[in-house]
Amino acid sequence: MHTRKLCWFAPILLALGCTTATPSRPNILFLFADDQRADTIGAWGNPHIETPHLDQLAREGFSFRANYNLGSNNGAVCIPSRAMVNSGKSYFRLKPDLRDTVLLPEVLGAEGYTTFATGKWHNGPASWLRSFQRGTAVFFGGMSDHTLVPLQDLDEDGNLVHDRVGGFSSTVFADAVIDFLQSYKEDAPFYAYVAFTAPHDPRQPPVPYRNLYYENPPPLPANFLPQHPFDNGDLQLRDERLAAWPRTPAVIQEQLAEYYGLITHLDAEVGRILNALAQSDHADNTYVIYAADHGLALGSHGLLGKQSVYEHSQQSPLIIVGPDVPHGETTAFTYLLDLVPTISRLTNTPPLDAVDGHDLSGLWQGTQDSIRNSLFLAYRNVARAVRDDQYKLIRYPQIDHTQLFDLQTDPDELHNLANDGAYTERITALTALLQDWQQQLGDAQALTVTSPQPTTIDLSDADRFPDQWQPDWIVQKYFE
Repeated sequence: MHTRKLCWFAPILLALGCTTATPSRPNILFLFADDQRADTIGAWGNPHIETPHLDQLAREGFSFRANYNLGSNNGAVCIPSRAMVNSGKSYFRLKPDLRDTVLLPEVLGAEGYTTFATGKWHNGPASWLRSFQRGTAVFFGGMSDHTLVPLQDLDEDGNLVHDRVGGFSSTVFADAVIDFLQSYKEDAPFYAYVAFTAPHDPRQPPVPYRNLYYENPPPLPANFLPQHPFDNGDLQLRDERLAAWPRTPAVIQEQLAEYYGLITHLDAEVGRILNALAQSDHADNTYVIYAADHGLALGSHGLLGKQSVYEHSQQSPLIIVGPDVPHGETTAFTYLLDLVPTISRLTNTPPLDAVDGHDLSGLWQGTQDSIRNSLFLAYRNVARAVRDDQYKLIRYPQIDHTQLFDLQTDPDELHNLANDGAYTERITALTALLQDWQQQLGDAQALTVTSPQPTTIDLSDADRFPDQWQPDWIVQKYFE
C-alpha cells in the first residue's frame, strides 16, 4: 500500500540533513484550510487545478483519501468542525464555545509545548485564550472579505489587542507563522495552528490567480445539476443563495474558476511556509499536517454549500508529513477528529479523555489496515447517513425520504437505489447500523417524524442575498 522514503519533503530538506528517526518531542505545524473539497489537489487526481506544494506534500507524505468531517448541527459547518478537530469529540458532546471541554493545545501547553495560532478560530475568544500562549493575526469570525479580515494579536499580558485589518487573508496568516518559525529559538517544542479562511467565499482570489482559471475554466463536476432533485429541508440558507436557481453551467464554471484561484493562491502561501520551515532550525523535527474543515458542493447535486451529507460536502483533504511517516495513502475511513489522539501520540503527551477519535499512526506504520468499518455523517435535523465500503444510506427524517447509493459503481451519488426492492435487506441492515452509530455518539435525532414535510419546492423566484459575502454570523444565530 505504501513505500518508505528516506526523508520527508525530500527536495527541500535532504540538504538539511533530516533524519527518519522518530523525535521524542517533535514540533507540529498544522495547516487548516476552509471549505476545500477533497478533489481539489492535483496529485490526488485533478488535472485541472495547480497545487504544486500540496502535490509535493502528497508525494512525500501519507494521504488519507477517505477522510471526513462528521457533520454539523447548523449551517455554519465550520464551527462544529473546528470544535471537533481541537477536541477529538463529536459535536453531539460539545458546547459551541467549547466551555467545559479540554482542548488539544491546552494539553500540549501544559506538557511544555509552546502553542501558537494564527487565522480563523470561530469558537469564541475564551477557548482560544485557554489554548494558545502566542498568537498573531487571529480571526474570530466565520467569514470576511479576504482583504479586510478583522484581526487581533495576543500581547505579552495575555490580552487580545490591535484590532485591525491586514492584506489578503492567506498571505497575512502565512506571514504570521513564517515570522514565528523564523524567530522561534527556544528549546521547547511548538504546536503551530494555521487556520486559513480560503477558499471560503467570497470567492475573490488575487487577479492573477483568478485570471488563471478564467482563461481555462475548470469542467463542471460530474454530478452537476441545475437544482437539487427534492427539498432536503435546508435549501434556502445563505450558501445556497450565492447563485440563482436553476444553476447554469456558466455561473458554476465562473464560481469554480474563482474557487480554484483561491486554492492555487493558498497553495502558493503554503509553499512559502514550507520554505520557511526548511530554512529554520526545526525542519527535521516537525510534522506537517494539511487538512480542511469540510468540503463544498459548488454545483454538485445542484447545491453550492456544505450543508449536506453528500461526499463532496463532508469529505476533506488530510495529509501528514513527518520524520517517520512514509509516502503512501489509505482509503481507510477517518475523521478530522482523529487528529487529536494522533497528535497526542506523535507528541508523546497524555491523551485527552473520552474522545471519539482514534490514533491514525497505525495506518502509515502498516500495523492497521482500517480504523473503523463504517462511517456516520449528520447535518442538523435534516439528514443522517452511514456508509460502508460499498453502500451509503442517507435518511431525511423531516421529509420521510431515503437515498441508497452504490459508491463503487456510482461514486458521484446520482442513482438512488432506495426504491428498488432488491435492496430492501440492505436498507434494513444499514438503518440498524445508522442507529448503532447514533447511540454510540449520543445522537437523539429520530429517523421518522409524525408529519413529514413535502419534498417538492419551487426555487425559481427564491430571493438572493444582495451581497455575495454577507457575513454568516449576521444571517444566522448558531448553536441555539
